[in-house]
Amino acid sequence: MKYTEEHEWLRPEADVIVVGITAHATTQLGDIVFVELPEVGTKVAKNEEVVVIESVKAASDILAPIDGEIVEVNTDLADTPALANEDATGAGWFFKIRPSDVSQIDGLMDEAAYNAFIA
Repeated sequence: MKYTEEHEWLRPEADVIVVGITAHATTQLGDIVFVELPEVGTKVAKNEEVVVIESVKAASDILAPIDGEIVEVNTDLADTPALANEDATGAGWFFKIRPSDVSQIDGLMDEAAYNAFIA
């Protein structure tokens, strides 16, 4: 698993990358009450806004961590935003992206580096 400085996690799965936000991020946000997911088929560029989330504390955007095409979104999360709080790295994933250049994840943090980043 890889991590961004924006507190997103990326998990390679076959030819796509599953993306969500970390438990640290959900703790900082508090209870997530709304999630607006991108359309499947949307082509995104790295650092482009792809998801809007609202919590009891703030509204935030999730940025595309890499270039690619959104190939699946977690509709369960749209119906039950609390999944992001309850299981951030499992059932609380946000979207799957087919990378246009998979090497972009090489420069992201591993778990040890992310843990040092948030310490």
